[in-house]
Amino acid sequence: MLSIALTKGRVEEQVIPLFERCGIDCEPLRNKKRKLVINLGDNLKVILVKGGDVLTYLNNGVVDIGIVGSDILDEQQNTGYELLDLQTGRCQFILASLAGYDMNEPRRHTIGTKYPNITKRYFAGRGKDVEIIKIEGSVELAPLIGLADAIVDITETGTTLRENNLQIFDKLSPISTRLVANPLALKQKRSEIFDLVDRLKAARQSDDFK
Repeated sequence: MLSIALTKGRVEEQVIPLFERCGIDCEPLRNKKRKLVINLGDNLKVILVKGGDVLTYLNNGVVDIGIVGSDILDEQQNTGYELLDLQTGRCQFILASLAGYDMNEPRRHTIGTKYPNITKRYFAGRGKDVEIIKIEGSVELAPLIGLADAIVDITETGTTLRENNLQIFDKLSPISTRLVANPLALKQKRSEIFDLVDRLKAARQSDDFK
């Protein structure tokens, strides 16, 4: 049986139709109530976790596969084997602030973000030393109340930014949901893992899923 750490919430909701295209009965997952460990037939066991914990479960060997956004993989500097871009959960890292913000202004800027490592690498690549404030809640608040000069955050449609009078000043990397394998599981359960990967690839490419 393959065990999968699946990011609960939005990633979970978008992956279920893809699983069903593979012929996997996801009824137990759709009607899980408060269950966190759900068997899908005799071959798959799904463990529902927060995105930030997927790699923890994966790297400690308690699951074979993780399904998580590439934002988490990039922030935590993933050490597993990324096998497939599921092409769901697509969005974008952006640098945003109020009108008039100038990234090139010669001073040390303060940046609010949930992703300090990604933010640090982004500004380091432009030769800039910034002060990073890690925010767990609504990152958009930071420039509005003077906590930060700008933010590095994720956007899908830009609606929240526009409603808070924020503008995008740069686009960083795109984001999507990825399937990642534990290196040991990849050796021990190679055929099962790649059978699932092949089925997901076919489901992802089907016309009625696009």
